[in-house]
Amino acid sequence: MQEIAQLTESVQRWRGLATRAGETRELLELARAEDDEALLAQLAEDVEALKGELERSEFELLFSGLYDERDALLSIHAGAGGTESQDWAEMLMRMYLRWAEDKGFQTQVLDLSEGEEAGIKSATIEVRGRYAFGYLRAERGVHRLVRLSPFDAAHRRHTSFALVEVIPDIGDDIEVQINPDDLRIDVFRAAGHGGQNVQKNSTAVRITHLPTGIVVSCQNERSQVQNREVAMRVLRARLYDLEQRKREEERARLKGEHVAAGWGNQIRSYVLHPYQMVKDLRTGYETGNTAAVLDGRIDGLIEAYLRAQVSEAQAG
Repeated sequence: MQEIAQLTESVQRWRGLATRAGETRELLELARAEDDEALLAQLAEDVEALKGELERSEFELLFSGLYDERDALLSIHAGAGGTESQDWAEMLMRMYLRWAEDKGFQTQVLDLSEGEEAGIKSATIEVRGRYAFGYLRAERGVHRLVRLSPFDAAHRRHTSFALVEVIPDIGDDIEVQINPDDLRIDVFRAAGHGGQNVQKNSTAVRITHLPTGIVVSCQNERSQVQNREVAMRVLRARLYDLEQRKREEERARLKGEHVAAGWGNQIRSYVLHPYQMVKDLRTGYETGNTAAVLDGRIDGLIEAYLRAQVSEAQAG
């Protein structure tokens, strides 16, 4: 029923655009025939509005993946380098939270591990909204930062890395078999900023899937039961994603294609010194407005990747 509702909405939107375009064309012919300057000016604004809506609707056609319409689970992991990389991971978290806010998506930080001095070691964020996964799948991979370090007394240039993982939230729609004997479940006190315990009771939950080594945790909810339910939902999504990636890698191996995974898959460089530039290494898209990108305005980078993916699929 949910899929039918979404398809109905899409059809109605396209039909509505077609109807409005036809009506605008008829009014335009009438305004030209009567030389009505006021109506022509109004219609010019209407045409621009229609053009913007058409471009947005055409862009949504890029979301053709099986789970593109779903919510997303985004995880950020600081790389080697201690405080430098942990600060970079926190900068990325802020970037994605600002981007989601601008998009009108809802976000919830499910788990957060603070750095010792600054930044974060890791974070898992739930992003809710239509096409959340479709957009954010463009961000999977290693993000590299080059800057003058604010933590170096000599103010030398440093390079930091962080890994971004994005998986669709499959919810309860897809059944994933999990043997309870394969799980180790630990409970602990939820930690606040700086590592201090913010609850007297052990409500945070960490689940380890022993066969794969996948570890998920949740400390956002107020009760242990709620945190366990959220952690299990994240674990199901991770296990499903792992199985899907294994199949994709096997298909790529049989085709003789290069399979990049994990930390070897650097996708983007953010250079703040000696010049200002953000460059996506997969598409070649670059911009000098690094401040805007780090403030969440990453649509240009995402769109370039999605369009490149469509072009590759058509060429293949």
